[in-house]
Amino acid sequence: MMNLIVTCARHLEGETEDELIDILDELGDSDVKIVVSSMSGIITVQTKLDPIEVVKKIKEMVLDEPWSIRYCLRIIPIQKIVETKIDEIEKMISSMSEQIEEKESYRILIEKRNSDISSKEIITKIANRIKNKVSLDFPDKVILIEILGIVTGISIIKKSDILSLEKTKRSMSD
Repeated sequence: MMNLIVTCARHLEGETEDELIDILDELGDSDVKIVVSSMSGIITVQTKLDPIEVVKKIKEMVLDEPWSIRYCLRIIPIQKIVETKIDEIEKMISSMSEQIEEKESYRILIEKRNSDISSKEIITKIANRIKNKVSLDFPDKVILIEILGIVTGISIIKKSDILSLEKTKRSMSD
């Protein structure tokens, strides 16, 4: 199980894991389960905290103390996990789609690792199910499909619910 996917630089998985344990402990979860995946630079995390709240709080930490986060490059909240099969992914997203309100636009974002499942086919099937307007540049919601081999994490979130260390730090100098 996982509700966060964290990316880090190659060969720094150990340091990243320690950093995550400290951060999540500070946020109130001292019993976090972390798996360094077989894919370089990918760590999965299972925390009892709300993954979207975790990202929000870590963003605040970066803005307060930019040096406090050194190894976590991106932190992606995951709401649901399914087997990497197009119909499973489609079914799950369909059941979550009420998170996109009637007037909201969306875009589908697929990140694939260790899988040759067809992104195009997934996008077509989902787009047929969700009647909202698509906006590639400024979507209200992002349907995030994170494929890690045989397991896929899915979230329907705002773009701002994902932490990108680089972007967050860059925003401070703007």
